[in-house]
Amino acid sequence: MTSPATAPSPEPSHSPDHARAALFLVLVGICAALHIWKLPPALPQLQADFHLGLVASGFLLSVVQMGGMLLGLPVGLLAERIGLRRCIILGLGILSIASAMGAVFDSGLMVLLGRAVEGVGFLMVVMPIPALIRRLVQPNHLSRIMGLWGCYMPLGTVLILLAGSWILNFGHWQILWLLLAALTALCLALVVRLVPADGITAPRGDSISAMALASTTLKSLNAWLVALTFGMYSGQWIAIIGFLPTIYAAEGISGTTAGLLTAIVAGSNAIGNLSAGRLLHRGVAAWQLLVLGLATMILCAWGAFGAGLPASGQFVAVFLFSLVGGLVPATLFVLALTLAPTPQTASATIGWMQQCSSLGQFAGPPLVAWVVHAAGNDWQWTWVATSTLSALGILLALAIRTRTRARA
Repeated sequence: MTSPATAPSPEPSHSPDHARAALFLVLVGICAALHIWKLPPALPQLQADFHLGLVASGFLLSVVQMGGMLLGLPVGLLAERIGLRRCIILGLGILSIASAMGAVFDSGLMVLLGRAVEGVGFLMVVMPIPALIRRLVQPNHLSRIMGLWGCYMPLGTVLILLAGSWILNFGHWQILWLLLAALTALCLALVVRLVPADGITAPRGDSISAMALASTTLKSLNAWLVALTFGMYSGQWIAIIGFLPTIYAAEGISGTTAGLLTAIVAGSNAIGNLSAGRLLHRGVAAWQLLVLGLATMILCAWGAFGAGLPASGQFVAVFLFSLVGGLVPATLFVLALTLAPTPQTASATIGWMQQCSSLGQFAGPPLVAWVVHAAGNDWQWTWVATSTLSALGILLALAIRTRTRARA
């Protein structure tokens, strides 16, 4: 007979309160995304304060991904062990403290370290939320809630680019850091109040099972193909969107206008995510959506940076880069679930995909910055760096086609 101390966590009964808690968790994810994207609108101020060059700015943009780059799979396994809600609360606390410390200790090194710690907090917040939402809502409502969850990053990006640019018109970047620390602390308190407590956590003996799940995931070619494709996509998307305010500032467009233009481009990515779900539901092959998204990113990156288009044409090209590119992440999340080596490794596969995505986001901005710097600070060769990543992603997508056809 299983003792209460070692009994598995029971599935919670569904109720209107649980549905509201699931919707609130989407807002928590948006709050976490604000920390990832608070840097681009503040980057011109940070460059002036700490005398940062272009490559150093690229590392400042990408260092927040270090936590996900190193800990994606372990956090995915750890969250189930310590409790999903506890993991989210701990992550929110880390985000709030790191953001406040980055503002209080006014030095380039502390901002850099704070961003690295924020990356760990962000991961601990967003990794457990999909699994927790699944426990809270009824199955017939899950697809709609998860559709909203799929847009948490683009929505957070739009909000912080607009609000952050407006705040920075009236104050220093440290004010933005402190405001986000306070907002995150409020979210933490509301999670404690609104989200049902975790059940009894797994016993210590299950650590062997966790190691087995990790081993099975890492031995799966399918998991590697999906994860590496995500890395190729995310590295170039964050580089382009992250540097847009800097590019606009170099062209004399700054402040709220630059934030609005960047927010429009970033927000279009949510449309692509939602469209991918509809197209997959109608029977379009996943690999076709991947190739379409990545090939469009090649064409649009060339149009934005290498074709010599006027400013209006460049904006349209970057807008389509983000919009059609949005087909890629939503498709990969579906593939991660369907191509996971076993049903039990679905969460671990998503964790590994997040880890490779973070690696791409860590390497992408410095790669683009290095290409621009080598070209004499000329952005026209940006498309070469991003298109290389897209081309590798297309090759991986064709390999995914072979694997999905074999499985079918």
